[in-house]
Amino acid sequence: MESQGESFDALIVGGGLAGLAAAYTMAAEGLEVLLLERGDYCGAKNVTGGRIYINPVRELFPELWKKAPLERPIVHEEVCLMGRKSSITMRYDGAELKAEPYQSYSLLRGKFDKWLAREAERKGAMIVTKSRVDALIIEDGRVKGVMAGGEELRADVVVAADGVLSFTARQAGLQKPIDSKNYALGFKEIIELDPEIIEDRFNLNGNEGAARLFMGDATAGKFGGGFIYTNQSSLSLGMVVGVDALTENPDIKAPDLLDRFRERPELARLIKGGETVEYSAHLIPEGGFKAMGELWGDGILVAGDAAGFSMNIGVTVRGMEYALASGYYAARAVIQAKQKNDFTRAGLAIYADLLNESFVMKDFINFKESLEVLDYPRLFKHYPELAGSIMKDLYQVPDGPKDKIYATLKKYLTMSEIGGLLKLGRRMMKI
Repeated sequence: MESQGESFDALIVGGGLAGLAAAYTMAAEGLEVLLLERGDYCGAKNVTGGRIYINPVRELFPELWKKAPLERPIVHEEVCLMGRKSSITMRYDGAELKAEPYQSYSLLRGKFDKWLAREAERKGAMIVTKSRVDALIIEDGRVKGVMAGGEELRADVVVAADGVLSFTARQAGLQKPIDSKNYALGFKEIIELDPEIIEDRFNLNGNEGAARLFMGDATAGKFGGGFIYTNQSSLSLGMVVGVDALTENPDIKAPDLLDRFRERPELARLIKGGETVEYSAHLIPEGGFKAMGELWGDGILVAGDAAGFSMNIGVTVRGMEYALASGYYAARAVIQAKQKNDFTRAGLAIYADLLNESFVMKDFINFKESLEVLDYPRLFKHYPELAGSIMKDLYQVPDGPKDKIYATLKKYLTMSEIGGLLKLGRRMMKI
């Protein structure tokens, strides 16, 4: 950025998955695209890892997946209910999970984002790192570019992909007021281990991967959950806890939760001998459809976490494929707007049409009640303890006669308890 007043077809703020997907797609169509990333490199602020579901975005980027730096295909799904002194782990192995093309993979964002940035540059996108956007340029109510490092950069359209609490979307007046109930705090770390040890401890065959989700005492009974994903030679370990759950119940401080979690025997044996090489913590949007602000305006589109495209429905936690897809559809909207030379709010409304026709908005509408359904204290405190107590009595062999199975279940599944389960069932019907 040597001269002032440079002009581009599109400016993208943020070099995460949404911004890179938008840059890649627009550059492939010959548009002049400049992406501004605040970090030292794309992926520098996403240093740990996670899981990506490929099926929804496979056809959007068909040429990328064979060479993408993915870690292990997830072919074993696991859920662990944690009580204070017990736990129950369920593992699902389905033939469809082991069939190629695999539906999901673990990945390391620092590695993946850096690679995707190079792919976008090969298509012709310009990426400038260590560059902070200071303000939007707004003239006559329309976004015309950004101010970055004291320089004026103009474009037909700006794509706000600068993450949760997006500065650019907020300055454009597109975000709803911040409500803490719509956000969670994520803690993640990478623990290096030899591949053979990972495969032995998780009962994996070769390059297979596993994902295990934890709920209950994993987060000290707070609204949230823990996770562990197997990478090639490391483990991604972490948890996500609702911001309100942290502030309303300060009995355990946020930094202590992860330490407490990793010291549980169920985790300690899995990570024994490993070395923590990366750590991060960041906000995650979890409000879903109801918390979304406006996704487009005059001269601006909003994608990825900046748009609130992250979803937790308990059995799956998703965000990466929504980021990639929203960046792709933002790019398609810009391409169509350029063909018509119309970058007004009306001209960019095609973005909403593209999202509504895709899995992105269909998913968010289908699961728009998920936050309210999951924000149910008994899910994280009572039921993991109840399940552990039932299993304890079922497996216990006393020094005297053992109760019948029916009598054991009846002791716990009282009419009051059954009524509570029915109430939970009615809540779950919403998702």
